[in-house]
Amino acid sequence: MSNRLFQGIIHQMKDVLDRTIGVIDDKGNVISCSELQKIGDVFEGCNLSSANLKDCFVKDTYTFKPFGTNEKGDYAVFVAGTDEIASRYAGLLTVSLTSIKQYHDEKYDRNNFIKNVILDNILPGDVYVKARELHFGTDAHRIVLLVRTVGKTEVSAYDVIVNLFPDKQKDFIFNISETDTVIVKEIHPDIETKDIEKLARSIVDTLSSEFYIRSFVGIGTVVTGIKDLARSFKEAQVALEVSKVFDAEKSIVSFDNLGIARLIYQLPTTVCEMFLKEVFKKGSIELLDQETLFTIQRFFENNLNVSETSRGLFVHRNTLVYRLEKIKKLTGLDLREFDHAIIFKVALMVKKYLNSNPVKY
Repeated sequence: MSNRLFQGIIHQMKDVLDRTIGVIDDKGNVISCSELQKIGDVFEGCNLSSANLKDCFVKDTYTFKPFGTNEKGDYAVFVAGTDEIASRYAGLLTVSLTSIKQYHDEKYDRNNFIKNVILDNILPGDVYVKARELHFGTDAHRIVLLVRTVGKTEVSAYDVIVNLFPDKQKDFIFNISETDTVIVKEIHPDIETKDIEKLARSIVDTLSSEFYIRSFVGIGTVVTGIKDLARSFKEAQVALEVSKVFDAEKSIVSFDNLGIARLIYQLPTTVCEMFLKEVFKKGSIELLDQETLFTIQRFFENNLNVSETSRGLFVHRNTLVYRLEKIKKLTGLDLREFDHAIIFKVALMVKKYLNSNPVKY
């Protein structure tokens, strides 16, 4: 598509400019030219990987000017000659071709269309109009995965992920920030959550084992229809943020499996503060030391079983009972009673939530 787009512009300009002009790709292949017989030729040594978008360079009596969306340039204009006029022509052509390609991509590119839908950059009434223009299936089942990388890496996580999803007609991958890559995947209606999590695990493992990139994946819910993709994306964002608050070591997080953590995350902080004051009327949760909090955590993990917890902590049963009595005296809650244990568990999560000051979407 870009070849035909560039050739149309070059053809219109060949009578205006008195020189041979054209476009090469990042490997030096001529993809458009005012002299049609040159299309398909190769400029040896014109690999754009070492080029700079801001600078012209000269090769084989031609002046080249890179342009495109990445740092080195996806394409380069070439103009016959090495003088100042050739440089000016090259600069004018790159401005024209960059603007035209950007307009074309915004209007026709599916990946860009999906990105605009995900980020709510397109009016709801225009979504289905654009979808029809692009012959984009509107009734397919899709899900959004958000891959977030941690720390600086030499390899682009986006490039790795793109290679993992070769079906460009059904799967769409794009960056929304330096650390976040979005995957919009078309799936079978009967697919289960565990299968999606298995896919997410393969992404995390590939990035980690082969490229030493630490990553986390948030998974939204399955949606039917294009407009709901924005909701699935926000769910994937929330999944990562909630996990960061309540289970920071978990690398695969599904919105469907957040449980009570999701409910707490959606509460206003004022409500959470009121809840803690009501629960701990007799004393603050801050009065509990780290050893006591660790004991509580193990008690919950052993389903409120005193004998199992004491064995796990390598303490006498009476020692554990003494600690539980101490907690009851400080807080007014007896963790051996199911209702009190539930309240205390939620209170700990609410406290953790307030301490985290999480980002809201």
